[in-house]
Amino acid sequence: MLARRRRVVPARPAPGEVLAETVGLHVRLGHREVLAGIDLSARAGEVLALVGPNGAGKSTLLAALAADLPAASGEIRIGGRPVGDWSAPELALRRGVLPQSAALSFPFPVQDVVRMGRAPWAGTPFADTDEEAVAAAMAATEVAQFAARPFSALSGGERARVALARVLAQRAPLLLLDEPTAALDLRHQELVLRVCRERASAGDAVVVVLHDLGLAAAYADRVAVLHDGRIAAAGAPAEVFEDELLSRVYRQPVEVLPHPRTGAPLVVPVRAAEARGARPAAGRAGPV
Repeated sequence: MLARRRRVVPARPAPGEVLAETVGLHVRLGHREVLAGIDLSARAGEVLALVGPNGAGKSTLLAALAADLPAASGEIRIGGRPVGDWSAPELALRRGVLPQSAALSFPFPVQDVVRMGRAPWAGTPFADTDEEAVAAAMAATEVAQFAARPFSALSGGERARVALARVLAQRAPLLLLDEPTAALDLRHQELVLRVCRERASAGDAVVVVLHDLGLAAAYADRVAVLHDGRIAAAGAPAEVFEDELLSRVYRQPVEVLPHPRTGAPLVVPVRAAEARGARPAAGRAGPV
């Protein structure tokens, strides 16, 4: 209890402030080097998307930024300090983490699961905002209508939204989200990325792992393309997303076209018929 009372509540970050960064980061899992020499920063007021093929190191990098995986060498900093300088309660005030999957052993009601996100603030001057934070997070993720239902009775997409609501209720200035749209339908994919943009506009830093390059192009301020444990390119989506790079990284020919209305990059795979220059005649069905 004494340690809890001594915790220093983080101040709101200044625009552009670096809230998390890696410097020369190397991470090993067993005998395999999964990340090799990663330099990356997450800044207040921006959405940073981590993209790349399966096995590129995106989730490992996110876990390292969250201080959930140790560095074999290099450094990880949160709030300007090495992650090892923070206690677990102090980290919980500074970063909220959404893993790829959420599992609970007991059938807690949805509202109680979201309320778990407020645990780091117990004993601080902000504890009296718990109910407001929970209600706002549930409304943002559209889960308020099943607040009383057991978490275990939800569909996969509903569970994903409840898990995100828990992280939003935490109200940490750094959000680290691992594939938050993977289980979601079209509407809720857009909703989640709009929430990310809103949090960035409010001054938070958001780092999100995405497989959908269209979502990354539409909503991220910066993207980092990972390939074989390294950053192949980083910058604004319009600068980074180009045919040759993505075709090489994903080992799939693609075309990058500007959206006809917004100009945002659209990444379109080149499929077999197009690569051969053959297209089915209009009104005629192709082979089944």
